[in-house]
Amino acid sequence: MTENTQRPDSGPNDSNPELPTQYAPAEVEGPLYERWVERGYFEADASSDKEPYTIVIPPPNVTGSLHLGHAFEHTLIDALTRRKRMQGYEVLWQPGMDHAGIATQNVVERELAKEGKSRHDLGREAFVERVWQWKAESGGQISGQMRRLGDGVAWSRERFTMDEGLSKAVQTIFKKLYDDELIYRAERIINWCPRCLTAISDIEVEYQNDEGELVSIRYGEGDASIVVATTRAETMLGDTAVAVHPEDERYQHLIGTEIELPLTGRRIPVVADEHVDPEFGTGAVKVTPAHDPNDFEIGRRHDLPSLTVLDERAVITAHGPFQGLDRMEARSAIVAALRAEGRIVAEKRPYEHSVGHCSRCKTTIEPRLSMQWWVKVGPLAESASKAVRDGDVAIHPKEMESRYFGWVDNLHDWCISRQLWWGHRIPVWYGPNGEMVCVGPDDEAPTGEGWHQETDVLDTWFSSGLWPFSTLGWPEKTESVEKFYPNSVLVTGYDILFFWVVRMMMFGTYAMDGKPPFHTIALHGMVRDQFGKKMSKSFGNAVNPLDWMDKYGSDAVRFTLARGANPGVDVPIGEDWVQGSRNFANKIWNATRFAMMNGATVEGDLPSVEEMSATDRWILSRLNATVAEVDAFYDDYQFAKLSDALFHFAWDEVFDWYVELSKTTFMAGGEPAKVSARVLGEVLDVTLKLLHPVVPFVTETLWTTLTGKESVVIADWPKAVSVPGADAPGGFRDADAEREIDNLRQVITEVRRFRSDQGLQPGQRVPAKLDLSGTALAAHEGAIRQLLRLQPAEEGFQATATLPVAGATVALDLSGAIDFEAERKRLTKDLAAAEKERVQANGKLTNEKFLAKAPDKVVDGIRARLAQAETDIERITGQLAGLPPQG
Repeated sequence: MTENTQRPDSGPNDSNPELPTQYAPAEVEGPLYERWVERGYFEADASSDKEPYTIVIPPPNVTGSLHLGHAFEHTLIDALTRRKRMQGYEVLWQPGMDHAGIATQNVVERELAKEGKSRHDLGREAFVERVWQWKAESGGQISGQMRRLGDGVAWSRERFTMDEGLSKAVQTIFKKLYDDELIYRAERIINWCPRCLTAISDIEVEYQNDEGELVSIRYGEGDASIVVATTRAETMLGDTAVAVHPEDERYQHLIGTEIELPLTGRRIPVVADEHVDPEFGTGAVKVTPAHDPNDFEIGRRHDLPSLTVLDERAVITAHGPFQGLDRMEARSAIVAALRAEGRIVAEKRPYEHSVGHCSRCKTTIEPRLSMQWWVKVGPLAESASKAVRDGDVAIHPKEMESRYFGWVDNLHDWCISRQLWWGHRIPVWYGPNGEMVCVGPDDEAPTGEGWHQETDVLDTWFSSGLWPFSTLGWPEKTESVEKFYPNSVLVTGYDILFFWVVRMMMFGTYAMDGKPPFHTIALHGMVRDQFGKKMSKSFGNAVNPLDWMDKYGSDAVRFTLARGANPGVDVPIGEDWVQGSRNFANKIWNATRFAMMNGATVEGDLPSVEEMSATDRWILSRLNATVAEVDAFYDDYQFAKLSDALFHFAWDEVFDWYVELSKTTFMAGGEPAKVSARVLGEVLDVTLKLLHPVVPFVTETLWTTLTGKESVVIADWPKAVSVPGADAPGGFRDADAEREIDNLRQVITEVRRFRSDQGLQPGQRVPAKLDLSGTALAAHEGAIRQLLRLQPAEEGFQATATLPVAGATVALDLSGAIDFEAERKRLTKDLAAAEKERVQANGKLTNEKFLAKAPDKVVDGIRARLAQAETDIERITGQLAGLPPQG
């Protein structure tokens, strides 16, 4: 063994090389993780000559705690980075947290409210200081939870989006965008949250069907009247026109005229605009430029005034009887007033329609005309799109490319200003005479009477969009920027493809000389409950992963999550699956413990191929196949498949079959036992390494005990095993041994099934004759008898059942063990069922009409049913033939 040295200090089992009888995750995981951190295994050296491998953590909100989605994503990233570290890369998994402007401000404001205060009572400076105080005391609990999960992040490099260095990066790129005329200030319609009192972006608006009312209102009188329908009657106070389609014959006589706006006494024009759909409703729409994005555009085209009639809290400001009413109160009052005047032509109640809500506080969004700061995204989006189209960045799975292009190719300018106090304050100063100066990090801010800084802060996604390079020290040309940018891969959910991924792609290509921030974007799905339902506290199905970690161990949670992680697909998960993964961890523990008790070792070279039994050659051949398979799945981000491959190889082939088949060898002792002990040690060594990235705690404990080495974290990633005397390209493979052991397994499986069918107890011994002549199974007679509880046939042996399997014959004497007549009835019934299944399957497969219409998947399923039925008929017929004659 060439990898790392003997452990320099004591580990959990140093005082006693034997493993405890049971694995206790709670006793192992915490101390083990802290030992990894203390030894610096997860730190990244920018001066290293190793090839870099970089992943940034999608920065969780400082207000947050570890939910199952975090645990899922972190498990996948940790698996990738642990493997790459073992492969010899200089790995940087960059940790950190996001300041989460709105969410954090809301948390602190709620704390103040308990004291009977608001942020305005404190003032801006004192309030921001209060938020920093909250962060120091209460924020960031997720860091401790990440340690519980086993995240191998470079803690010394932990960053926060409001750190001094990251703030400098924000100011630098704002100044650069401003100077390049890609940031501007303009009055536009934005999404306004009357609860959070700030603008929010389109992607922070959640749409849901709400029950409201649709009222049709007559504007004007007689032939000069027109009917419009609306779900927001309160906004009619701000109408400045009615629009119709220019070719709508019904309204030709009204286009260019004015009609009276009810309840206001104002007269407004009727304008012709192609945006209006003449087939929808009455073909006429009210135009409120200050409170609807489509109306705003109509207003711009026709030079209409914009009247703001709702304030920042969605209270009516227009003079008159409705002034001071909340929008919902005003809606009812205005409809009542219109009804009293006979203006209501029709009412539909309830009327279900799509309504936008703030994603954070769930308040109904109010479209509002407002002066805001914007990013001109056209040139940035073009670069972000080109990087993927040109192949500089790969999106995985590839079918997610269309979703990416759907966003990046259809972007509107991005509103980046937020009316908050917590966040990166926009670095623009206004002067007394209308001056406006953007200040970079090295510039002096204007001073003097009348100069003041912009009060708005930047959208949180503005700073998190810089995450792949701001965390490395940009805008300085640091050693870390040179070493670790671009990132190797981004692992994140498809649900924030636009929120975060597109922003990083735009800013990365812009700020870093055209270099996109990643080579690969690997998208995963969302974690759902076992029924496929979204997890939510309101649904009562949300899970705190720490509860499962406490109960089953972190490895069990990690393995369950990884085993469900198919690229881009949502992941259902239930507690019983975590329990199953706990059982797997226990299986690994118990099997390794058994192996070590029987002398399994990694010391010395592997025995030559001539010294090995077929069982030894088989498991090494299967080991090499698994190494290749796992590597291919890792490189394709197929976490579910690699986890499944490891599960079945470890549990089925190593722990069940190889260990079981080797028991007779170990019991016999001698040189064959030594050979198998060395082979078993090699197999465990490699298997534990393969499992380590996904289940790090149990594998670390077992591997260090097995090998006496320092840590599997810094061990070499497995390569194909070579066997002396049988070197081959790509490592040792033995197809003959694989066929031989497959036949052996078939014999044992079939006889076990027969025993079970007969109702025999697992430990019940029965006499048997084995005819293994002409097969390679003769060498395994001892193992066959041991595993099947078959004792040698003695004088008077009478075969009551004969099983032909894999070229061998197993004759059993079950006289006195079973009721033959009852067994004959049972088998006859099973045979009839199998024959019926064969007839039905054959009927469908010979029906041309069915074959022409049925999907290939269905047809394949029926063919499989037919094959199984024929196998069952052959088996049952053989069993019936093996029973003694009646009478």
